[in-house]
Amino acid sequence: SFLSGAVTSVFFAWFSFLMSKKVVVYFTLHSPDYSSPIAQSIASAMKTLVVGMCFLATFTFSFIGLGLIIVFIRSLFSFIPAEDD
Repeated sequence: SFLSGAVTSVFFAWFSFLMSKKVVVYFTLHSPDYSSPIAQSIASAMKTLVVGMCFLATFTFSFIGLGLIIVFIRSLFSFIPAEDD
């Protein structure tokens, strides 16, 4: 189950990374232009939140996938410790 979880998490990390790149490109090409400074500030804050959440998802899934891969490799080399007399 460690391997299937790792593969799933790495897939979601890859998907999140692709989506993050597309979100950054979209916001770069479609910059908001409002006459009101308050609206401009709110739009900038929302853009920052959306981009940040996309990259946070990428980091989270990558970190979980890496951890599960390490646990899977460790489980391959597990052994029963010898009992002391």
